[in-house]
Amino acid sequence: MRILVAEDERMLADSIAACLRGEAMAVDVAYDGEAVLERLAVRDYDVLVLDRDLPRTHGDEVCRKVVAAGGLVRILMLTAAGSVRDRVAGLSLGADDYLPKPFAFKELLARVRALSRRTTPAEPPVLHHAGISLDSTHRQVFRRGRYVPLARKEFGVLAELLRARGAVVSAEDLLDRVWDERIDPFTNTVRTTMVKLRRKLGEPQVIETVPGVGYRIP
Repeated sequence: MRILVAEDERMLADSIAACLRGEAMAVDVAYDGEAVLERLAVRDYDVLVLDRDLPRTHGDEVCRKVVAAGGLVRILMLTAAGSVRDRVAGLSLGADDYLPKPFAFKELLARVRALSRRTTPAEPPVLHHAGISLDSTHRQVFRRGRYVPLARKEFGVLAELLRARGAVVSAEDLLDRVWDERIDPFTNTVRTTMVKLRRKLGEPQVIETVPGVGYRIP
């Protein structure tokens, strides 16, 4: 899952990003409206966490442009103005959800997850495939009833492979969906993470390598 956090208060933006990364999400951060639109023009996101009072291009205008452009990104609007009138105004712009400041990070996380499940097709909170169960809400993985403790990136990689339901997922796609924009695209981190993930899932090996293409769980 890839998230874009748009918030001009840098400490808050970085705190939100850290919270979401702690749940195995890939997170990019923008501190003004122009940067938001630039990122959306070159990359697909599942959820946009959008502060309404952004500099350069106001959050309202960002929301209008994102909605007018179409696409599947869901918008969670944040603002210090939390009256019913403000919430109605934000939703009328095309935002999918609205969260007034101050807020609890647990609530923000729950709302981001709920919005991500609205994509087409809708994704169940627990993924089942090839004897593996992955619960994204509680960040738990079981293989044939055995609990498998995974690090954040291992969890994210496994989630993407399960979402593919047997289709091949390239290393480039895994980098895009699990790591944020700070990652070196020429790194071998996907291969390293895959080695650790395979070891933790145990025998028989369930993740296949398709030479020159990527990985899959058939």
